[in-house]
Amino acid sequence: MTGDNGKTAERVCLGVIVGSRGLKGDLKVKSFAQVPEDLTAYGPLEDETGSRRFDLRLTGQAKGVLIARAEGIGDRTAADKLKGLRLFVDRDRLPPPDEDEFYYSDLVGLTVEAPQGNLGTVRQVFDFGAGDVLEIAGGDFGTVMVPFTQAIVPVVDLEGGRLVVDPPDGLLDDTGADGSGQDDNGRDA
Repeated sequence: MTGDNGKTAERVCLGVIVGSRGLKGDLKVKSFAQVPEDLTAYGPLEDETGSRRFDLRLTGQAKGVLIARAEGIGDRTAADKLKGLRLFVDRDRLPPPDEDEFYYSDLVGLTVEAPQGNLGTVRQVFDFGAGDVLEIAGGDFGTVMVPFTQAIVPVVDLEGGRLVVDPPDGLLDDTGADGSGQDDNGRDA
């Protein structure tokens, strides 16, 4: 899968500033690109509104994040103010995904079908390090987290706006209809 974690119009989120490093304004950036270092390969990045532009220069890596410098950010205080800022690029600057690869933003909003009933729509896609996970909400089973593997999600129909989930045994047994983890009588499920 090719990663991103959100979309604004025809822009794709390629990363997020997660903190600062050192006293000279170095930024810690979590990259959502399939190859993390490709964060800067598609030109300058922008904030969500497109009003601020960042031409990042990668200087290293540390504990799962990239270390970068940005013009105009010269001290820790300035870098700290950017924490949480999501970094976007125009979609047309990105390569098309390979077959059976998807940008996360293409999956968000898809209707999710399953033999057990309506699961709702994909709300977010996460990569916690052990593989991609879909957060699905608004259906008969409350909010569920589903591993995004070909075995569990055998059909992704972007043109049709849907995907099909074949959840493993027990995945949908843990939540009640309201997603609370309790059955219809208020008992823990």
